[in-house]
Amino acid sequence: MTGAAPDPAQGPANGPAASAAPLRRLSRWLLFGEWRAHPVRALTAILAIAIGVSLGFAIHLINAAAFNEFSSAIKSLSGQADVQVSGAEATFDEAIYPLLAGRAGVAVASPVLQLQASVPGQRAPLEIIALDVFRAGHVTPDLIGVPETEDKAFDTLSDDAIFLSPAARAWLKAANGGKLVLQSGTRPVELRVAGSLQRARAGQRLAVMDLGAAQWRFQRLGKLSRVDLKLRDGVDRAAFKAALARELQRDFPGRFHVGSPNDEDQNSRNANMSRAYRVNLSVLALVALFTGAFLVFSTQALSVMRRRGQFALLRVLGMERGQLLRQIMLEGWTLGVIGSLAGIAAGYGMAAAALSTFGGDLGAGYFAGVRPEVRFTPLAALVYFALGVGVAVLGCAAPAFEAARATPAIALKSGSEEAAMARLSPAWPGLGCLALAAAMALLPPVWELPVFGYLSIALMLVGAISLMPRLSGAVFRLAHRRGAAAGGGDAHGAGGSAVLALTLARLANAPSQAGIALGGVLSSFSLMVAMAIMVSSFRVSLDQWLLEVLPADLYASSAAGGGTAGLNPLEQRAIRELPGVAKADFLRVRGLQLAPERPAVLLMARGIETGQADSMLAMTGPSLAPPPGARPVWVSEPMTDLYGVTAGGTLKLPLAGAEHEFFVAGVWRDYARPSGSVQMRLADYQAITGDRDINNVAIWLAKDAAMADVKAGLKALPFGALLELNELGELRAMSLKIFDRSFAVTYLLEAIAIVIGLFGVAATFSAQTLARSKEFGMLRHIGVTRRQILAILAMEGGALTGLGIATGFVLGWIISLVLVFVVNPQSFHWTMQMHLPWPLLGTVAAAMLVASALTALLSGRQALSGAPIRAVREDW
Repeated sequence: MTGAAPDPAQGPANGPAASAAPLRRLSRWLLFGEWRAHPVRALTAILAIAIGVSLGFAIHLINAAAFNEFSSAIKSLSGQADVQVSGAEATFDEAIYPLLAGRAGVAVASPVLQLQASVPGQRAPLEIIALDVFRAGHVTPDLIGVPETEDKAFDTLSDDAIFLSPAARAWLKAANGGKLVLQSGTRPVELRVAGSLQRARAGQRLAVMDLGAAQWRFQRLGKLSRVDLKLRDGVDRAAFKAALARELQRDFPGRFHVGSPNDEDQNSRNANMSRAYRVNLSVLALVALFTGAFLVFSTQALSVMRRRGQFALLRVLGMERGQLLRQIMLEGWTLGVIGSLAGIAAGYGMAAAALSTFGGDLGAGYFAGVRPEVRFTPLAALVYFALGVGVAVLGCAAPAFEAARATPAIALKSGSEEAAMARLSPAWPGLGCLALAAAMALLPPVWELPVFGYLSIALMLVGAISLMPRLSGAVFRLAHRRGAAAGGGDAHGAGGSAVLALTLARLANAPSQAGIALGGVLSSFSLMVAMAIMVSSFRVSLDQWLLEVLPADLYASSAAGGGTAGLNPLEQRAIRELPGVAKADFLRVRGLQLAPERPAVLLMARGIETGQADSMLAMTGPSLAPPPGARPVWVSEPMTDLYGVTAGGTLKLPLAGAEHEFFVAGVWRDYARPSGSVQMRLADYQAITGDRDINNVAIWLAKDAAMADVKAGLKALPFGALLELNELGELRAMSLKIFDRSFAVTYLLEAIAIVIGLFGVAATFSAQTLARSKEFGMLRHIGVTRRQILAILAMEGGALTGLGIATGFVLGWIISLVLVFVVNPQSFHWTMQMHLPWPLLGTVAAAMLVASALTALLSGRQALSGAPIRAVREDW
């Protein structure tokens, strides 16, 4: 008979196949039936996973694309060089060139002068590579300019010709044959655009000109920046480099670095520029994924609690514990797979949109001058997919194991949910996590990254969330007892209010279910509080720092960007003697390469004395008096971490072709240069180097002088047209604008965390409310009105959210301490002061309170839509 059931007496031949098909149908029915019954809750969990995965994957793609393009752009400037010799200073004497070119094993030695040329009217400089075209053709042929026409082949040797990359040409709006005006000192340098660099990388602003012409026009006679060496066939490059490095260190200590375009030092220098920024962005993106993990836990815990009777009945009918465990894990795994796939696709789209809109540096300025394109990386996609799925599986593990361990006879009875949920939250794991978090916060960085700081924050969140049921139970039991005592033990409880009595009784006697709802508020609000305090503290500290380091009324510079502009002594005297100027402090800025694997340190020479350092610099401690005859310097905070320099110690700096020893008189706070900076007396700098030009000047106005008159006087000077003038307020506004642009992604991640938190709170309260339909039916059956039940729900939502906000604020403040005093110093090597943004915190707290109360009310109306008898008829 067609469709007849199999006969058990026929033996086990068809047994496994016959039993597997119904199990698969049952599994699909349980999975899709739960989703059909509560689609919003499932979609919220999927959305949280998708957002976390997409943010992390997008930031990875953006950073990888920008970093790879930036590194490729730098390596393209080296061409086929096997070895590069560069100086600790920006330029060095070209007398070293014959020694390198004549060295055994060298096929070609190509001298190079790199300039960051100041462009009048532009804040960014133009990078110029000056070459000897006859030697560069063997080493860096892609950097040889292509003349406009064939009959002008000798333009590559012309003293007024410059060749621009397509990006530089578009930026400067320069046409072939047109004029380009740059700046040397306060003199304009007029050059002819003779052609293009056809093999420059997209977005690379680059110019090339003849070496001798650049040395002459930019007053760099006899100076080079590096020498590119191409070795003969068969020469061991590693041995050649090692031998050359030893000899240069012996003959010219501290003056030269020997490397190659693809060596570890070059790669490390490129990576170190932005590594902390990239890692911190990635960790912030994973905050959303952490919140998603808790939402999966909340979703599955509430789902298992609501379906305990169904699962118990299935167990009675023959489903094994392992089958039930796999079924619940399958539900969480499916949520993770869908969310992760959606997150990978969304992350790729977000990365492409961000790169086209904001560029590869996301506003931070680390990868300026490149135009990266997003590339899909299967390995990274697999890693973030696995993260999303793993988070979802971990989130549903505890509810799954609890459901599998439950005894069917007990689970079939109504009212056992709280006892079951209580087993999920013993106190010792939470206390252990908090203790371990406190210990990890004290550990040093790993690979110059706050690895233990991040782990400490994660453990704090896990520990605090696991302790929420016990905290909520203790708080609401105390409130219930006090309310009952205040009401004199009457039938209505607290103050004669039946609604308040029922609310407190429910919260006091169901702490595990309350803890699930509190966890959503706690995770989202505490992370939001921590990020808001960290960003606000940094911004306020930056503003206060600007007031300390910018005490003058007016600041003038010979150019906004670049290193070829400057003021000579006669021009400095003209500014000092200008009517209305009471005082002028001159500043000379230049870079020093103290370590080949790190970015250059900025050296600032200014009119500063030992007794004035405390008032002129944002010192982290008192300035020390140098020993007799010693020259003092003041180093920034990153110098102490990156180079081991401390107050009272000594520091060797390469100046004027030799190493000079200085006494470290103190450490100051510098938020502008995370790679390190050194301040020294201008008189010492000029005595050592003989360089008397300066870059910037700080001007204090006389008592009765008007700002407009002083500005007009400066502009009326012979070189005044090339001066850029900024008042203190303008510099502060500009700096804060740059800060906000750099932290735009952080603000976005903070807003997303808030939105996910609000969705999580809404979903959790909605699920809990709908799961209590039998409880509401019983209350209606004994005479509690519909309006009173809605009031109970609103009060429960407000009370739970209020406790979650209070606890979240405390936890967020503690996490912010780790961010401000551990993560930030270990990442960027500077310290800052705490500042709490009360308006923002209050606004978000109010939004969460309103959202939870409204969600409870709306869900309560749906849960009360059925008749009381129908709601309680299964409560047997």
